[in-house]
Amino acid sequence: MSHERRSVSGRLAGVRVLVTRPVEQAGALARMIEAEGGVAIVSPVLAIERAPDLARIREAIGPISRYDLAVFVSRNAVAHGTALLAGAPGDKPRVAAIGPSTAGALEDAGLRVSIRPRAGYTSEALLAEPVLQSLRGRCILIVRGRGGRELLADTLAARGAEIVYAEVYERRPVDAHARELIARWRSEGYDLATALSIETLEALLAQLGPAADELLARTALVTASARVIKRAAALGLPDAVSADGPDDRALLEAMIAWARLRGVCR
Repeated sequence: MSHERRSVSGRLAGVRVLVTRPVEQAGALARMIEAEGGVAIVSPVLAIERAPDLARIREAIGPISRYDLAVFVSRNAVAHGTALLAGAPGDKPRVAAIGPSTAGALEDAGLRVSIRPRAGYTSEALLAEPVLQSLRGRCILIVRGRGGRELLADTLAARGAEIVYAEVYERRPVDAHARELIARWRSEGYDLATALSIETLEALLAQLGPAADELLARTALVTASARVIKRAAALGLPDAVSADGPDDRALLEAMIAWARLRGVCR
């Protein structure tokens, strides 16, 4: 599963980038890389699947009007979870977004975002907001994928809130094309590979198997996650390329800065 076009000029001229995002989210970044002269190879390591029974989730969480706040933790949560709020009788909860990309997706869906981090795009950044410091008696719905970090829920609960999850999607490893990916990596090489979450990094490592050390030793990871950088360092991987945010533009600018620093771009 790949997406490749070659160009001879641009700030990423000749730079080969493995884009590991789920296929439905990878196209825009791939096009931006190619517009800068890079070569983008789309090879997802995780697939995002909608929870099969939204009606059962709706029944489990009860009336939406009981919630004071609905927190969406990602664009995937928005894509698969806004239906929980649509058409529900009674008052709707306020809406919080974990970062600017999620907030933008909520606004595109016609929802007003009441709470978002003033700086940053992580659970920690959202939890720093003053309005979320004292929550006794509040009921909060966290819309997310199955599994993941518990920091947000644990901290909000410690501040007095009742927490309910709506797990509206799940991530599944993609492994059908692992042999092709490894062979291509060895023969053609990748300068950069995106890894925007711990789950993505772990799925990439699992997909590469015993070849992971060999291949990642010559490829820099592009991420906006401090947790990914820490995990990569613990694994002895080369220094990660740190982006200012997880959005496509921030990732692209980090790649361009990497290429400029190494003198491989025009």
